[in-house]
Amino acid sequence: MPEDWIAAWKQRHAARIAAWRAGGQPYVGRFAPSPTGPLHQGSLVAALASYLDARAHDGRWLIRMEDLDPPREMPGAAQAILETLAACGFEPEGEVVWQSRRNEAYQAAFDGLVARGLVYPCACTRKEVADSLLNQRERAFGRELVYPGTCRQGLAPGRQARAWRLRVPDDEVVVFDDVLQGPQRQDLVREVGDFVIKRADGPWAYQLAVVVDDGAAGVSHVVRGADLLDSTPRQILLQRLLGLPTPVYAHVDVLTNAQGEKLSKQTGAPAVGAADAPAALAQAAQILLGRGG
Repeated sequence: MPEDWIAAWKQRHAARIAAWRAGGQPYVGRFAPSPTGPLHQGSLVAALASYLDARAHDGRWLIRMEDLDPPREMPGAAQAILETLAACGFEPEGEVVWQSRRNEAYQAAFDGLVARGLVYPCACTRKEVADSLLNQRERAFGRELVYPGTCRQGLAPGRQARAWRLRVPDDEVVVFDDVLQGPQRQDLVREVGDFVIKRADGPWAYQLAVVVDDGAAGVSHVVRGADLLDSTPRQILLQRLLGLPTPVYAHVDVLTNAQGEKLSKQTGAPAVGAADAPAALAQAAQILLGRGG
């Protein structure tokens, strides 16, 4: 990794880096891809941003493979991602963490929330949530659907749980400052509602797993794509309920295609393989720093 890239990032974020160092706390960052396909340019930009931030702080940088949803995973994608990262010169400190091997940690956190009455079973299908009166306006405007609380007081007779939801406390408003996106505020009750932390057919929800894993690894800074900005308040709430510290968040603007859609595997983003790594990495640096390799 070129030292001038690290120096440029350090210069751009000098005040923030100095303030963190003055506090004497260790810096731990991470990159956490999902193996639903090979790495693409958008995810490479997020990886580079997290890596540069860790190196500029003289901190540790980790890799976690978020392989919790086998039906959506592409065979060989995880290994391909790791090979591309290695070809780019990304050097994690410590072994790669695989979420598929951490069921006991998620179960322990889940059981603790259940014991406190903070989790309840839900039988609602996605269509039922979408068709609720509460969501008719949101659906018309393409907004995220809010769970209407249908199963909060218990399952209707004859219905079985399809998921387990976290009971969001009344008037729960999460406020935080994002390093790159500025002040953020989300009224979880009105904008999200009780959210899923475990599906009845087995898989753990992203929100719970990421919080448990970041806490276990001592992650102090989360640098990732802005497409995950809306999820952050849910994760902050879970951190509070589980007694875990809240990291510093920095959400990098996502890349878009010619149609204005987020660059992703679903929108046909071209894969970045090990052979393409040098050119793709230089382009990522150009995007982040305004300079090439």
